[in-house]
Amino acid sequence: MTTVGYARVSRSGQDLQVQLDKLKGCDKVFKEKLSGVDAGRPELKRCLEYLSEGDTLLVTKLDRLARSTSDLYRIVSQLTGKGVEFKVLDDPAIDTSSRTGKLVMGILALIGEFENDIRHERQMDGIAKAKDRGVKFGRKPLLVAETIHRVRKLRKAGKTVPEIMRQTALSKASVYRALST
Repeated sequence: MTTVGYARVSRSGQDLQVQLDKLKGCDKVFKEKLSGVDAGRPELKRCLEYLSEGDTLLVTKLDRLARSTSDLYRIVSQLTGKGVEFKVLDDPAIDTSSRTGKLVMGILALIGEFENDIRHERQMDGIAKAKDRGVKFGRKPLLVAETIHRVRKLRKAGKTVPEIMRQTALSKASVYRALST
């Protein structure tokens, strides 16, 4: 009977340490920095393959394992099929070894997915409002009229493409594009 931990954060800039501290008592801990929405998480796959009958999978919070209810149920069904228990450290009521724990897990998973959907809606509303106000998204274009004029002027002055690249901080392709427009 092995206790296995799984720790996950969404982005590489985030820190796993708080979760790893809570999972210190585990025999083995799998960790990764990928979105919970991404079903192709390699460390989760390795973790699920590693687990065997009688083992327990621990996570610090329910949303560390999955972001959607369907994904959570798929993972928990896979664990149940292998005879593996699932527990959440920050919420001891979530424990698949009991009927009540399974019920609480299902309810909290639905609430979590609902919150995620609301957050996404708000984000899309904010983006739409910003676009209505004229906010531009994405990278600013490098080749504006002034830059094109400067590149052409440097070229007429006899500068080579590598020299123009150094002076303007443009790539070779951008320099050639400026010269051809």
